[in-house]
Amino acid sequence: MTSWLHKYDYPTLHCVLFCVVLAANIIGGSSHSGESICSSPPVSSCSECLRRGPQCAWCFEAGFLDGAEVGERCDLVGNLARRGCGLEFIEHPEVMVEVNARTSSTQVSPGEITLTLRPGAEASVIVAVQQLERYPVDLYYLVDVSASMQENLDQLKTVGVALSHRMREHSSDLRLGFGSFVDKPVSPYINVHPSKINNPCSDYEVKCRPAHGFHHVLSMTANMSEFTRIIKRQRISGNMDTPEGGLDAMLQATGEVGWRGEAKRLLLLMTDQPSHLALDSRLAGIVTPHDGLCHLENNVYMESTTMDHPSLGLLAEKLLENHIYSLFAVEQLQYQWYEELVRLLPGSNLLFQAPKLIDVVVDAYKRLLSVVQVSVSVEDRAFSRFLVSVSPLCPEGSVSHDNRSCSNVQPNQTVYFNITIGLHSCPDDDDDVDDVVQVFVRPVGYNESTIIKVHSRCRCHCGPDWHCHDDTTHQSTCAEVTPDTDRNNQDLNNRDMHTHTPDLDPEHTHTRPHTHGPEWSRQCRAEGSGVDCNGRGVCVCGKCVCERNSLGTVYGQYCQMDDYSCPYQHGLLCGGRGMCVSGDCVCEEGWTGESCRCPVSTATCLSDNGLLCSGRGRCVCGRCVCDNHQYSGAFCERCPTCHSSCQSHWRCIDCHLSHGLSQREAEECNHTCTSLVGYVNDVTGQVWRQCVYKKDNCYYRFHTALVSGNTLLHFNTQPECVSSRRYVGTFLSVCVLTFLPGLVMLAVLVLLLHRRSLPQGGATDQQYNPTGKDLSHVPKTNEKTVSYRRDRPPGPDRPMEMHITVPKMPLGEPWQ
Repeated sequence: MTSWLHKYDYPTLHCVLFCVVLAANIIGGSSHSGESICSSPPVSSCSECLRRGPQCAWCFEAGFLDGAEVGERCDLVGNLARRGCGLEFIEHPEVMVEVNARTSSTQVSPGEITLTLRPGAEASVIVAVQQLERYPVDLYYLVDVSASMQENLDQLKTVGVALSHRMREHSSDLRLGFGSFVDKPVSPYINVHPSKINNPCSDYEVKCRPAHGFHHVLSMTANMSEFTRIIKRQRISGNMDTPEGGLDAMLQATGEVGWRGEAKRLLLLMTDQPSHLALDSRLAGIVTPHDGLCHLENNVYMESTTMDHPSLGLLAEKLLENHIYSLFAVEQLQYQWYEELVRLLPGSNLLFQAPKLIDVVVDAYKRLLSVVQVSVSVEDRAFSRFLVSVSPLCPEGSVSHDNRSCSNVQPNQTVYFNITIGLHSCPDDDDDVDDVVQVFVRPVGYNESTIIKVHSRCRCHCGPDWHCHDDTTHQSTCAEVTPDTDRNNQDLNNRDMHTHTPDLDPEHTHTRPHTHGPEWSRQCRAEGSGVDCNGRGVCVCGKCVCERNSLGTVYGQYCQMDDYSCPYQHGLLCGGRGMCVSGDCVCEEGWTGESCRCPVSTATCLSDNGLLCSGRGRCVCGRCVCDNHQYSGAFCERCPTCHSSCQSHWRCIDCHLSHGLSQREAEECNHTCTSLVGYVNDVTGQVWRQCVYKKDNCYYRFHTALVSGNTLLHFNTQPECVSSRRYVGTFLSVCVLTFLPGLVMLAVLVLLLHRRSLPQGGATDQQYNPTGKDLSHVPKTNEKTVSYRRDRPPGPDRPMEMHITVPKMPLGEPWQ
C-alpha cells in the first residue's frame, strides 16, 4: 500500500453535513482545444476516445457521417450534436458518486463512498473527523535494555502508579504494557562466543540477559502494581555495535500485544542510540526483506535472524493500519537523528528522556490529540493511475501547523477533509478496465476510517446492443453477390467478409478487384452522376469509402458532403464561431449568419436612452440600420437636416420675450409658435441644436430638437446682456493695463542709467578726461623723483648725475 499524508489549513466550515459533498471537476477547455484533443491524432475506437479526456464523446449512431473515417465520431458533445448526431446516440459517461450513509461511525463519516470516474476526470468528497472529549488509552513501553539504559529502567519502576493518577484528567481508562529489545542476536551485532551469548556481561561479573530482537513482556493491563513488579524484574543486556534494533521491535509491537479496539494507542520507544534501518542486516548476511507481519512465538520475535529490518515506509503503513501513535523518548545526543525520522512517520512525536517522564508523556498525549490529520492510500496495483490530494478545513480556534494539519483542535470539534481523487489513466489489461480500486482514508490515530471505492469507466456501452460502430465492431462485407459473379469471386468475397476497410487508401484499392464491378459501381453513384463517390472516394462492396483530405472531413453516402466548404470570416471557417456541416455553417449559441459573424443579442444596438437604435431603426447583425435615410450615427441619433433653421424660431422667441417670459401669457404666442416651448435655466445634451437670438444688447440662447416628429424648443431664461458703458470701461481698462506698465518700466530704466553715470564718492563736478582713464584710481601721491644718469663723462674726472623732482598736482587743481 502506498500512502500520502496531506495536511493543509483552510477557514472554518460550519455547515458541512456528515454526508459527502461532490465537486466533480471535469478537466476541459475551449471548444477548439477540445477538438484537437479528441481528434488529433485520429482514434479508432470508442474506448480510445474516452481515454482522450473527460470532454470527449463518441457518436454510435449508425448513419452518422457515412463514408467518413471512424475517428470523426470522436468529438465534443456540442460538436457532435451540431453535426447531426442525436443526443441519445452520444456516449459520454459522467462522473457519479454514491454515499452509503448507513456506514457512518461516531468519529469518522461517511464510512463508505462509491465513485465512477472516466480517464481525466476527478471528483471531490468531504470526510468529517470528530474529536471526542475522553478516550480510553493504551500505552505500550518499548524499552532498549542494553547496558547503557540501566538508569532509565530504574526510573520506570515508579512510573506506573503516578502516570495512572495523572492520566485520569484526560482519559477514562488507562492501561500499560511493556516490551524490550536490544538488537538482532547475530554477528557482527553481538559477540557470538559461547560464553557471551547467554551472558553478554560476563567480563564485568554481572548477570545479563541474552540479546534479543523483541520480547513482549506484559500485555495491556490496568493493574499498575503488576506493571511495577514486571519492571523491577527486568535486567539489562548487551551488544557490540552502537545502533539498536528499535524499528524492528516497533513493527512487532504493532501486533498482538493487547491493544484495545476502542482505545487511543500510544507506542513509546525509549532508547539512547540510533536505530538500524533497512538493508543494514546485509552485514550479517540477512537479505530477505521484511514481510510486514508479526512473528511472535511465546512472546519472542522468531524471525529476527532471518528477516531484514523494516523500511520506514513499511513501518509507517503498519502504524497507520493499526491506528497507533508513536512516541520516541531519546537522549539529547540522538535528538537530531530521530528528529529527521519522525518526519517520515505519521502521528509521531519526539521527546527528551527528562527526569520527569510522566510529565513528558502526558504533554505528548495532549499534543497528539489536538492534532488531526488523515492519510490517504491507494492499492499498489493502481497507484500510478490515480491522483490524490487532501485539504483540511480546520474548525474555529484551531491553527495550521506548517500548512499540513489542523492543530489545537478542542474536544467535540469536527475537522473536515476535502479529498480529491482523479483517474489519470486506465489499466493496461483490457480485462481490468472496469475494475474497482479501493482508496482508504485513515485519520491518524483513529480506529475508524472511510473506504472510497472507485469504478474506472474505460469501456463503452453504446446503447442496449453495445454496437459502437468503431474499428472493433465495423465489418466491411459484400453481403450481396451480383448475378454475373462467378463462384471464385464469391469465395473471395466470403473470405474477405471480416476485412477492415474504414481506413482504405484509394491508392491501394486496385488490389481488391473482387470488391469492384458494375453492380457495385452503380450503388456508389448519385442519381445523374457518372463518377463513383463524386470523385472523392472509392467504391468498396457497393459503399463509398471517402478519401482523406487535409482541409477537413469528406462524408456522405456518395461523399457529397464535407466540413470545409463554408464561408470564411477573417480567415476562419465560419468565423471560428461554428462548424461546417454539409456546406452550411452551424453556429454556436449566440451567433447567427451565413458565416456566424452576427450576434443574436441586440445589446450592441441599444442607445443611451434604452431604445433600440433610438427608436428610428432596426438592429441587423449587431449594428443599427436606420429606417429613414436622414438619420445617421451608431444608434440613428443624428439628423442634421431634420431641425428647422434658427431664424424660423425668432418670431416665437420675440413673442415670448415681449410677454415677459411668463407661463401665464405663453398661450398668447401660440399663433406665432409652431413648436412646443419650455422654459429652462440650462440645457445640455447631444441631441439639442443650439441657437442664439439678440435683442436689446442681450443674447438669448434656445435649443431645438425633434422628438417623435414634433419640434421641441427649450428657451434659456437667463440672457447674456452687454451695455455701452461696459464697452467704455473695458476699453479704459485695457489702455491702463497696457500703457501704465510700459511707462513704469521706462522710468525705472532711466533712473538706473542716471545713477550709473555718477562718479564714486558722491562728487558732482564732472571734469574732462582726455585719456579716457578711470580717474577714480589716480594715486594721491604729491610728487615723484626721477633720476637720470649719463655714463659718458663730461669731463675727465667724474660722471654727471641729474635729479629731477616733479611735484604732482592735486586732483582738480588748475595747471599753473
